[in-house]
Amino acid sequence: MAEYALELRAIKAGYGNIEVLHDITLHVVPGEIVSVIGANGAGKSTLLRVVSGLINVRAGSILLYGQQIEKLAAHAIVAQGISHVPEGRRIFPRLTISENLRMGAFLVLEESVVRERMLEVEDLFPILAERRAQLAGTLSGGEQQMLAIGRALMSKPKVLVLDEPSMGVAPLVVEKIFLTLQHLNQLGMTMLLVEQNAYRALNLARRAYVLETGTIALEGLASELLNDERVQAAYLGA
Repeated sequence: MAEYALELRAIKAGYGNIEVLHDITLHVVPGEIVSVIGANGAGKSTLLRVVSGLINVRAGSILLYGQQIEKLAAHAIVAQGISHVPEGRRIFPRLTISENLRMGAFLVLEESVVRERMLEVEDLFPILAERRAQLAGTLSGGEQQMLAIGRALMSKPKVLVLDEPSMGVAPLVVEKIFLTLQHLNQLGMTMLLVEQNAYRALNLARRAYVLETGTIALEGLASELLNDERVQAAYLGA
């Protein structure tokens, strides 16, 4: 078995003539939650889009359980085992909750498997079971975030990547979402998390990276970074 579930080696990427990520190297161990924190514009969302194949890599390599995936199309990366919960949720507002969940299982051919996975997601987020036929666009921000996570889980990913799951979500619902992520991790789910709320991100993760202007400025155990004076001053309001 590969040592790392996900590994990025000297990744360079960007938009047009602008390079946003400069020689990014990081890894995620199987069964681990790794958080990436940093200021707005540091390149956090770009990092996840690169992992998911939404942005092409200019240099470097990405390995999923030892297999290179950086040249694959986004849908092929989903098939390999990476599922992305995007910033802003990006649910399908004119589809129902059930239809949104089914979109997450577009690679699954067996209807019985789709139904089984939907029940698993609804067990995690009972509100989705109560409102199966409701249009997703009529849900609250927190309910839409639950749906986005549930949709990503429908593909049974090997690595779940999440971009700002607390954004635009009421504090009580954020608590519920992070407890659910912790529960999923206890069941063995591997995650790479980008989160503006550094305190929550570092409390959830085992390890973390600090991204500054497209480079890794700090890395280490999340518990150690929580107590790092530089992190406290820049991201924890100390």
